[in-house]
Amino acid sequence: MAKAQYNADSITVLEGLEAVRKRPGMYIGGVGIKGLNHLIYEVLDNSVDEHLAGFCSQIWVTLEEDGSCTVKDNGRGIPVEMHKKGMSAERVVLSTLHAGGKFDNQAYKTSGGLHGVGSSVVNALSEHMDIKIYKNGYIHHDAYERGIPTVELTDGLLPTLGRTKETGTEINFLPDGEIFERIRFKADWLKSRIHETAYLNPNLTITYANRRKGEEETIVYCEPEGLVAYVREVNAGKTPIHDPIYYKGSMDNIEVEAAFQFVDAFEENVSGFCNNIFTQEGGTHLVGFKTKFTSLINSYARELGILKEKDANFTGADTRNGMTAIVAIKHPDPIFEGQTKTKMASADATKAVFAITGDELQRYFDRNLEVLKGIIGCAEKSAKIRKAEEKARTNMLTKSKFSFDSNGKLANCESRVPEKCEIFIVEGDSAGGSAKTARNRMYQAILPIRGKILNVEKASMDKVLANGEIKTMINAFGCGFSEGYGNDFDISKLRYHKIILMTDADVDGSHIDTLLLTFLYRFMPELIYNGHVYIAMPPLFKVIPKKGEEQYLYDEKELEKYRKSHKGDFTLQRYKGLGEMDASQLWETTLDPENRVLKRVEIEDARMASEITEMLMGSDVPPRRQFIYEHANEADIDA
Repeated sequence: MAKAQYNADSITVLEGLEAVRKRPGMYIGGVGIKGLNHLIYEVLDNSVDEHLAGFCSQIWVTLEEDGSCTVKDNGRGIPVEMHKKGMSAERVVLSTLHAGGKFDNQAYKTSGGLHGVGSSVVNALSEHMDIKIYKNGYIHHDAYERGIPTVELTDGLLPTLGRTKETGTEINFLPDGEIFERIRFKADWLKSRIHETAYLNPNLTITYANRRKGEEETIVYCEPEGLVAYVREVNAGKTPIHDPIYYKGSMDNIEVEAAFQFVDAFEENVSGFCNNIFTQEGGTHLVGFKTKFTSLINSYARELGILKEKDANFTGADTRNGMTAIVAIKHPDPIFEGQTKTKMASADATKAVFAITGDELQRYFDRNLEVLKGIIGCAEKSAKIRKAEEKARTNMLTKSKFSFDSNGKLANCESRVPEKCEIFIVEGDSAGGSAKTARNRMYQAILPIRGKILNVEKASMDKVLANGEIKTMINAFGCGFSEGYGNDFDISKLRYHKIILMTDADVDGSHIDTLLLTFLYRFMPELIYNGHVYIAMPPLFKVIPKKGEEQYLYDEKELEKYRKSHKGDFTLQRYKGLGEMDASQLWETTLDPENRVLKRVEIEDARMASEITEMLMGSDVPPRRQFIYEHANEADIDA
C-alpha cells in the first residue's frame, strides 16, 4: 500500500493567530494548572498522531530543570519545504492558527490533535519555543518568543544546525508567566496521561523524564497488552469474576477496540476514547456499547431461563454493575460536542460499536458459557439490591417529605432562575446566621450544616440515605442523585448553578470540604464535570495599619508578604471561623460577586480522581498512610 505524502502541500491554512493570547481559555480551557498541562498534551497529541499514521514508534517527554518541557518523536518531522504562502511550511504551522496537515484527510487518516491548532496555540502562549526538525538528512531549526519568530529565514527556508540520520520533531517550550496563574507543570497528571496513551497505543514507547531539582526520575511507558493491561491496572486490588475480555473490529472506516472485566464490587467504570482523546462525558460510542451489551445479557438470561417470562429485564445499570470497560475507537472525521472534545456526537460511531460489540461478544459468550453465567450472576445480584434500595429510598422519602426549604434549614433565595442562583453550604449555625444576614436575598441561598457530614466512601447506601445533612442537600439541589443501583439524577432540575462550599479557613474546614466533595463526586459527579461546584476562599486575617487602608489576607503566605512590604505598625485580626465575621465583613470578603475569590472544582483525570478518592476516603489504611508520607512536604499546615 502506498504511503500518504506529508509535505508542504499537506498544510492547509484557515485563519490567523492573534486571538489566542487575548482569550487563551477558548483554546486550552483556562489559565490554571489544567490549562498549563494541556499545553504538553497538545504537543504530545501531535506526536501520537504521527504514530497513528504509522511513522512514529517512540516519544520522549521531558520536564526540564528550567521549568520548560521538551517533546520529541521519531516521526516524519514537520514539513520544512516552501509553502505557497512564501515561507517554510513549519513556520506556517507554528505561527498560524488552524494550519496543519489534518484538514485534508490525506496526511492523517485519524487525528487526536485538538482541531489541528495545537502547536500554534502552545507557541502563542509560551515565553519561548525552540524547534528542531530532523528531516531530509539535516537538523532544521526555528525559535519563537510569545509566538513571534526570532530566527531569520533564508529565502523563506529554515536554517540548519548540521546533518543527521534521524527523523522527527523536537519542541521545547516554556509557558508564559504573563498568561498562566503558575508555570510549574503537574507531574502526576502528566505521567497519568502518558501512561493512558501507552495503554491505548500498544506499539508505542513513551519515555518520561523529570529533571526538575528534587524530582529527578525517568519512566519508560510501554504496554504491549494495550487495553487488556489498562483494565487490569484499573482493577488492581479487586477480586475479578473472570479474565479481561478483549475484541476488535472495523466498520465503515471506524475501528473499534474494547476490553472489559467484571469484579466483585458493585460499581460501574466505563471509559471511552476517540482517536486517543478521553471523552470524559461519554457520547455515541459508549451508547452503542452499553445498549448492545444490555440487550445481549437480557437475551442470554432469557435463553438460559435465568429471567422468566414474567420477570422484567435487567436495567442497563444492572448489567454493568461490577464492570470496568475501556472502549476506544479510531474515527476518520469525528464530531464532538463542545470545544474540548469531552463528549462524542458522531451517530455512525453508535452504529459501528453496536454492530461490532454484538458480533464479537456473541461469538465469545457462545464459547465461554461459564463466564457468561458469572456476568449474568452480577446482574441478578445487582437487580435484587437495586429493588431493595428503591424500596428503602421510597420509605425514606415517604417518612421525610421535605418542603423546598429542606425542613427549615435552607434560607432560600427569591429568584427561581437557576442560572442566576447560588447556594452556599455553610458550616454551623453561627456562620449560617451571619451568612443569612449578609447575603443578597434575591440570588443567594444559605444552607447551614452541622459539622462534619458522613463519609460516604465508607458508608452503606442505607446509612447515606438516612443521614439528615445529606438528605437536606439532595432535597435542596432538586436534581436527585446518581449512585449505586438507581439513577434519578437530572441536571436540568438543578435549582442553583453555583454550589459553593463555604467553611472556615482552617484544617477542620478543609476536612469538611473534603467530605462534601466526596459526597458530590460519588453521588452527583455531573455537578463537578459541568462546573457547578465551587469552594469559597474566606480570608484568614485582617490587617489594620495605623496609616493606610485596611486589608484582608487569605493565608500565611500573604501575611508574610505583607509584613515584608509594609512599613509601620499594624493591628492583626485573625478569623478563626466565619462566625467571627460580622455580616458586612462576610459580604465584603466572601459573598460579594464583585470582590470574592472562588475556586471552581475540576477533574483533570477521572480515573485518577476515583482512585485517589477511594484511597484517601476509603477503609484501606496502608495505601493512605503511604500517600501521606510521600506527599507530606506538599501540605499547607495551619499554624
